[in-house]
Amino acid sequence: MPALKIRRINCTDPKSARQLADLRKSISAQGEVVSAKSRELTRKVFGEPLAPYKAVERICQAVQTKGLPAVLHYTEQFDRVKLPKDGIRVTDQELRAAYTAADPDFLDTVRNIRQNVLSFQMGLLHTDAVLSVTGSHELQLRYRPLRRVGICVPGGAAAYPSTLLMTVCPAQAAGVPELAVVMPPTPNGAYNPDLLAVCYELGVTEVYRIGGAQAVAALAYGVEGLPAVDMIVGPGNQFVSLAKKYVSGHVAIDCVAGPSEVVVVADESAQPEFVAADLIAQAEHSPGVSILITWEEELLNEVSSALNRQLGKLARGALARESLERYGAFILVPNKKTAVDITRQLAPEHLHVQTRDPEAIADEIDDAGAIFLGHWTPVALGDYAAGPSHVLPTGGTARFTSGLTANDFLRCSSVMSFTQRGMKHLAEDVVRLAEKEGLTGHAASVSMRVGNGKPLTARPPKKPTKSHA
Repeated sequence: MPALKIRRINCTDPKSARQLADLRKSISAQGEVVSAKSRELTRKVFGEPLAPYKAVERICQAVQTKGLPAVLHYTEQFDRVKLPKDGIRVTDQELRAAYTAADPDFLDTVRNIRQNVLSFQMGLLHTDAVLSVTGSHELQLRYRPLRRVGICVPGGAAAYPSTLLMTVCPAQAAGVPELAVVMPPTPNGAYNPDLLAVCYELGVTEVYRIGGAQAVAALAYGVEGLPAVDMIVGPGNQFVSLAKKYVSGHVAIDCVAGPSEVVVVADESAQPEFVAADLIAQAEHSPGVSILITWEEELLNEVSSALNRQLGKLARGALARESLERYGAFILVPNKKTAVDITRQLAPEHLHVQTRDPEAIADEIDDAGAIFLGHWTPVALGDYAAGPSHVLPTGGTARFTSGLTANDFLRCSSVMSFTQRGMKHLAEDVVRLAEKEGLTGHAASVSMRVGNGKPLTARPPKKPTKSHA
């Protein structure tokens, strides 16, 4: 097997600034982290090599105007599955049959992880806040769960029961009453019995055999047999991420959770075999972004050798190799400070710090979706079982957004109640500021209640008029 050809950037090289900029652009939310297979399929469907955002635009607009026929059309085009109009929803009988046939040990694992996630997420939940001033007013911040949420579960390169756990459980912790799960009609999606069994175990009764941008649009706009939702969450390929961005504003979304990525910051204490395995773990999503940053040049060579050894032994080694060569990078920096600066710029989904003092480096980096400290905390622990959701911001968006939590499924309302005395206490300031803004109607709505300083009494109810019938 030929040696791995992974991009190398030496930050002492004058060309490194341009190389880093090109790397950031290629893996950003505006980049094209898309498999060669997906690019070719897009060209066949649309008859031209459309950029992903253009393809997503066409799909979403078609679903919004044409409804279910557009969803079925693009499902046939992209997934090579022709579904009847009444065939997009998985039946209760299919869910129950999958659950009955499931491996009991697998279901035990699902229950264990569900408990981990629920315990963590329920401990995060916002609670109502109240400020009460006796005889004057009461202010409340009230949290209520969203009514209906759509959940996207990928099903292309692999089946992901973990994604069901990491999306459904936080929503249930928040008390969301209606959950609609969409999965592509593939052996790794809605035709996967393990995924259906997990849905049944978690109490999810709405499962639909659609995926990709067309599924996101169907959730956002609603189509025949699938009512619209209030929020869409879950990871996916770049087409799913771009579709979520497109419908954002029409519905809420969690974050741009696109192709998986990891940045490993390592020193001489890191074990090359561990680092290589952690880079492969994200690359095998195919596509996936895997970047190693270190100030130890020898470590780069040792990790490169370890990658070559490990890739040849893995079932998905060829796919991981493709991702590493296309989207991976080894970055040699002069010192820890430069490593921190570059990591901040990349704002990765996963940051794994494998150094002698990982806390010291992690304390300087806020721009990461999830941070894993030390040699014994592989990202896979967070992906599968720890408790925080693995739905995290990608493409550099961790600079301004966060991973999914139960609190994202809560909407907040302020509730205010004033007595006459409390209203009069604020009246002068309200009237003055309203008049300064030229909003005299606002001012009048307060000043008329003041009654020129005299106590006001409620108007007595009208006396009923006698009927002369």
